[in-house]
Parts: sequence; structure tokens; C-alpha cells
Amino acid sequence: MGRRFDKAIAALPPDQCDRIDARHADLRQEIEGLRELRRIAGKAQAEVAAALNIKQPSVSKIEKQADMYLSTLRGYVEAVGGELELTVKLPKRPTFCIHSLGRFHPPAPCASLDGQGRTAEASRDASIQTR
Repeated sequence: MGRRFDKAIAALPPDQCDRIDARHADLRQEIEGLRELRRIAGKAQAEVAAALNIKQPSVSKIEKQADMYLSTLRGYVEAVGGELELTVKLPKRPTFCIHSLGRFHPPAPCASLDGQGRTAEASRDASIQTR
């Protein structure tokens, strides 16, 4: 006879239960695709289509695509009321965000850039090199 899942979890040490609960919470924050994102936002395909100035079948096609332009993804995310952020993680470097990819018009300069369009870190590195 098999064991019940809830009883197996209850038999684990408290710290392991805490890790399982934390991972479960993380997984609940992840979504499988654009259709689920639209549903979470409480939007119908027709509403998204109107916001994008396309027909409803085109929204269905976008939701089924495995690969698309960033501009298409950004438009879709904004149509459901969200904001797309593209983060890059490199080994041994801090995470940074790319703002203008997928936009037809570049956004206003980021407040964290210096007067020459460099990040504070790049500006600091340049000043160290010129010393």
C-alpha cells in the first residue's frame, strides 16, 4: 500500500518542509506561457487584440508561438497591463537590465547613466583608467 503525500510531507523535518514550501511558492510565481499570463491579468483575447490593433485570431497565434520578436512580446505584455524587463546575468558580474530592445522608439535615458551615457560603474572604471 502506498503512502499519502500529505503524510509523507508531514513526517519530514521542519527545515526541509520550509524549503519545500519556499520552492512551491517560487514555482507558483512561474508561468508556462502568454496564454496563462493573459488569464492571470484577467484579459480576454479580444481585449488584447484591441489593444494591439490586430484581430483576435492573431492573438491566439502569438500565444502559440515558440519564438518571436522582442517587440511582439513587449507589445503583448503591455497589452495585458504589464511591463517587459530584459535582465542579463553574466558570470562574476552584477545583473543588469537592457531597456531599449524590442522598442520602436528608444526610452528616455536611464537616471543611473552619467552625462556620457555610461553606467555609474563604467564611469567609475573610466575615471580609474585615466588616473
